[in-house]
Formats: sequence, structure tokens, C-alpha cells
Amino acid sequence: MRHDALEGRSLNYTPCRYGTSKIFFRGPQRPLDGRYVSFVGGTETYGKFIKEPFVTLVEREIGMPAVNFGCANASIGAFLAEPTIIDACRGAYANIVQVMGAQNLSNRFYSVHPRRNDRFLKPSTVLEAIYPEVDFADFCFTRHMLSALYELSPERFEIVRGELQQAWTSRMTSFLREIGPHTSLLWFSDHMPSEQHWAERPEGLQSEPLFVSRRMIDALRPFVRSVIVVQPSAMARAEGTAGMCFAPQDESAAEGLPGAKAHREAAEAITASLGFVTQGGSERLRA
Repeated sequence: MRHDALEGRSLNYTPCRYGTSKIFFRGPQRPLDGRYVSFVGGTETYGKFIKEPFVTLVEREIGMPAVNFGCANASIGAFLAEPTIIDACRGAYANIVQVMGAQNLSNRFYSVHPRRNDRFLKPSTVLEAIYPEVDFADFCFTRHMLSALYELSPERFEIVRGELQQAWTSRMTSFLREIGPHTSLLWFSDHMPSEQHWAERPEGLQSEPLFVSRRMIDALRPFVRSVIVVQPSAMARAEGTAGMCFAPQDESAAEGLPGAKAHREAAEAITASLGFVTQGGSERLRA
């Protein structure tokens, strides 16, 4: 499999912060005055291992600053706690909000780190009552914990999954209401939104966005102007890690993320959704 292994160094993401936000985002920093498009999302929006993620490609196409508010392993909960990000989204020409998984949200059953959302902090007494035989001190990451709970009891796990789905829908609704209707959702995954149970997918608990169904997406449509669905083509998936930049020890992590061609396909879909048109030999956004 072809890839660009970076010996002794990593891709320079030029991390930056905006306002009072405690989250480091991918830079270079963009201005938050005038017209700009904001992108809110997780690892894919951040563009882990990608020299030019879809945010950068869209910016080039539309000739307008694109602010990358992507955060690795983030849930929507990370952004709800950031007034700076909410204000920036309110002032944007348009917002693109990636559909992130439900596993990294604090909920009635467990809490996660406020910024590193994949870090499991502690269970609630409710979860301890559902799984009295589990020593939750053994877990540092949400997906590891959830995998163990599922293996122990798929029946009891359905209670956990239901809570995560409810929490996700509630937080997404709150965030979309906060930032305004000039927003599009971005589904960026190797499968289409559906009602297929996550356990029926080959990836199982590695599936992304985890636990998010088509019905959950449909429930958010009244709060957005569009839903952009990007399923990377067979050609993009076949390229694997070609064009990605990572150290040899990160190859496994890179294989689980969309590659460079998938990002180009996402950029094309987003650009079209924003209303990018050509007139008289020049290109611009619709007013």
C-alpha cells in the first residue's frame, strides 16, 4: 500500500486557538470578520494525516476564508461548551457541521473529557448498576469501554446505545439552534445513512459515525438548509492511504480514515452545496 511515511517528523497542522476557546484547531488561523465559511467536526474535518483536507480545498475553490474548527475525536459536546465557536458560526456566511459519532458524548451513563472527547472519565451510578460486575477503572477510552460492555452483554448494551442516541439528538439539536439555519450537515462516511444496526456492519464498533441512523439525521433537517452526503467512491477507497502523511507507527490509524481522494470528493460536494457557480469566465458564490 502506498503512503508518504514521514521519518522522525509529522505533518505540520499549525495549531491555533480562536478567542477564549481552549481547543487547538488546525491552522493557519483564519479571520473571523468579513465573509467566511466555518467547518465544525471531528478527525475528518481536522484532516488528520491529510496535507490538504476538504476544508482547505473548499476555501481554494470558493475564494473565501474557510475556518477549520475540526477537532480530533470530537463530539458535538466539545463545541456546545465553546461560546467563541458558537459566536463564530453565527457570524459565518455558512456553516458545515460534520455528523460525528455518539460514543464520545457525556451522557447519563458516563462522562468524557471536555476537550479530548474520546477519553473516558467515569461511569454514573446508573451504569454501574446496569453492569455491577465491571471495574470501570480499567478503561481510558470510550470505544474500549463500550466494546467491553457489548461483549459482556449485548442485551444490556442496547440500553446504553439508546441513551447515547438520545443524547446525540438532543445536543445536535441544541447546537444547530444556537448557530442558526445557515448551516448544512455533512455526512462523510464509507456507508450511506441507514437504519442498519451498527453490529451488522463489518466495522462493528469501529463504524463511523457510530450509532447515528438515518432517522436521527432526518430529525435534524428542520434546523438546517441541507444535508450533504459524501460516500467516498470505490476508487477513493481503493487508494487507501495513498497521498496521506504519517509516521510508520501511525499506519493503522491512517487506514481507518478517509484518504486524499475522498477529501477531494467531499470538497466537490460541499462546494456544489454552497452554491458555487461560474459566470462570464469567473467563479463566485451565489449571493
